Order: sequence, then C-alpha cells, then structure tokens
Amino acid sequence: MLEESKLKKHRESNSRSKWRVDLYEIIFEADTRAGRLFDVVLIASILLSVLAVMLDSVSVIRNDHGSFLYGVEWFFTVLFSIEYILRLSCVERPLRYARSFFGIVDLLAVIPTYLSLFLPGTQYLLVIRILRVLRIFRVFKLVQYIGEARILMQALRASRRKIIVFLFTVLTLVVIFGSLMYLIEGAENGFTSIPRGVYWAIVTLTTVGYGDISPKTSIGQAIAAMIMILGYGIIAVPTGIVTVELSRIPETRVSARTCRQCGAGKHDNDAIYCKYCGTKF
Repeated sequence: MLEESKLKKHRESNSRSKWRVDLYEIIFEADTRAGRLFDVVLIASILLSVLAVMLDSVSVIRNDHGSFLYGVEWFFTVLFSIEYILRLSCVERPLRYARSFFGIVDLLAVIPTYLSLFLPGTQYLLVIRILRVLRIFRVFKLVQYIGEARILMQALRASRRKIIVFLFTVLTLVVIFGSLMYLIEGAENGFTSIPRGVYWAIVTLTTVGYGDISPKTSIGQAIAAMIMILGYGIIAVPTGIVTVELSRIPETRVSARTCRQCGAGKHDNDAIYCKYCGTKF
C-alpha cells in the first residue's frame, strides 16, 4: 500500500514536471511551432493593447468609444496577468525571472491598469508594454541583433568614464557661456538669469536653436557664433569614443536558447551549459 502511494506520487510529480517542461517550451522557446505561434500571438496582442491605450488618449475617440476601449484594456490586462503567472510557474527559479529585465517589464505591463482603480490616469503608463515587443528579435530569428545590442551596451559601459568627463566638460562650458551672456546681454534681451543663459548655451551648443531667446549685442552674437561652431565639434566626440570601444570588442554570435533553470538567454550558438547558472542544455 505504501509503495503504491509512493508510485502514485512519483507519477503525479512526473506529470507536473512534464507539464511545466511543455509549457516552458511554448512560452520561452521560439524554435518550436507552438512556441513561435505563441510569441506571434503575444506580440500582436501587445501591439493591439498599446494601440488601444493610444487611441484612448484622443478625446474625440474616447468620447465615442471610451467604454469599448476600457473593456479592451482590461481584457489585455487580464490576458497578460495570466501569461505572467504562467511564466513564473514554469521556470525553475521564479524569483530570478521576476527580477530579470523581461520579468520586470512583464509586471509593469499589467500594474498600471490595476493602479488606475485608485489613481485615475495611470493606465496610460501601459504604453510600456511596447518594450515587450523586443521579443520579436527571438521570434523571427533576429537573435543576431540581440548580439549586436549586447556589443553596443558593452561599448557604452567601457566608454562611460570618458563620456562622464566629456559631459562634465560640456557642463562647465555651458555654465561659463551662460554666465557671460547674462552679463553681456542682460534681462532686456531675454537673459533674465544665469540659469536662463545656461539654457540658451545648451540649446545653441547642441545646434538645436529654438530661437525663443537670442543675443542682440555684437559681442553676444560673436560668442554665439563661436558656440555654434564649437557645437559641431563637440557632437562628434562621444561618437568617436564609442566607436573606438566598439572596435575593441570581439564579435560573438548568440542563439535564441534560454535556460530552463534560471530563464537567462543570450547564449552562444555552441554553448553546452548555461553561462549564468551552469545548467546543461
């Protein structure tokens, strides 16, 4: 009797394990037909839900179809809530997935609707769901773009100190030029304070040129011309810094494979073990 009970529990355990494996392959893997279909339907749902939120922000459409759009919003929220729960239920480490980038985005994709019950208007934050479309890289075999994005992020991280020094230099320049323009032009020409002058210097140095305030004196115009010319050279600096770092990073190709144990992706094509938790594929 005891052995039969153990055998029954073992079968139930295997049944639950198989159910989780099958669900994991559908939700997280794009190499199977079911997984690909799931992700295509998911992406279509994401786009439709974001479109509904955007249309709801248009007063004319909201007045005529507000109730329908409200129902659509709740339909997708419930759908994505169920999907989020299923994702957590089929991974070996739910907490690790919940703290990952996609796990956080999945959670933020449903919270605003529930939050709108207490704070009206927060439902428009649902446009963050558009971040979930990043899964399209995995669905349509565009995982090489994930590798390119990883390389770009590595280059940006490697450049961060140089870029911080560059930004500090720019900040120093705009404070100096803004202060000079405040002294030279004065309030009668629109430079009512040093922060206002700094704002003008930033707009001019970045070659945006709103034109809401402009120098009227000859000296001020000469300084403005110098800042404009300087702006073209400054714009090229961060580009060159990042480009140098990009050339130093060896290119590696990644696959669509994700680890069932920890839910991590971005593995090399020839990977045998997960590089995050060591689980064998």
